[in-house]
Amino acid sequence: MTSVAFDRLAATYDQHWTNSAIGRAQRDQVWKRIDPLFNPGDHILDIGCGTGADAAHLSALGMQVHATDPSPAMISEARRHGTFTTQILRAQDLATLTTTYDGVISNFGALNCVPELPGAALARVLKPGARLAICTIGRFCAWELLFHPKRRLSGTASSSLGTIYYPTVREICAALPDFTLDSWSGIGVFVPPSYVRMPAVLVRFGAVLDRIFARLPFFRALADHRLLIFTRKSHAG
Repeated sequence: MTSVAFDRLAATYDQHWTNSAIGRAQRDQVWKRIDPLFNPGDHILDIGCGTGADAAHLSALGMQVHATDPSPAMISEARRHGTFTTQILRAQDLATLTTTYDGVISNFGALNCVPELPGAALARVLKPGARLAICTIGRFCAWELLFHPKRRLSGTASSSLGTIYYPTVREICAALPDFTLDSWSGIGVFVPPSYVRMPAVLVRFGAVLDRIFARLPFFRALADHRLLIFTRKSHAG
């Protein structure tokens, strides 16, 4: 099960990803995009929070964050990192939530672990006009062609974490009929995926290039991740 696999990663996840040069560079790109979407005091739902880096960041900006993850060990780590509420919860079970939120985030492929995006549940937990920001692993990645050329292109792949799904931007939009896509950009165009060995100075240079090019149509389609920002429609379909 995916939650069991992530339990095994929890204790070292920050060391190998969150606090790595590549992890920091990619997360900084996400924060630059999502920080302006929300205001202090907003109630934000974080789906697939992992060790809580995003929840802690938004909490420090004055948001009230409810962080969820299917992995008990990840939630245990998240509780060490900030003043936000936590819950062990699968993305497939969002419909059990009774609170409505001013915003929802899901970062770095959490929703790539579910076969179908929970579009109806997301519409129910978000207030009309609220923003949804999801960062998914893209089906096509220029870096991936160098190291694992066939892994993503079929749309699914088996890994030590279970089955990983790679929906296209069009498929994501189709799964969210109650939302309007405002924009999408690449995360990790010149900054590589986490498994690539690269000196920190080159990662920083890649981050500078990403700030320039990652929103442009050609370059964003080459990225490791895609960050999609939606607005909840006033009336659900």
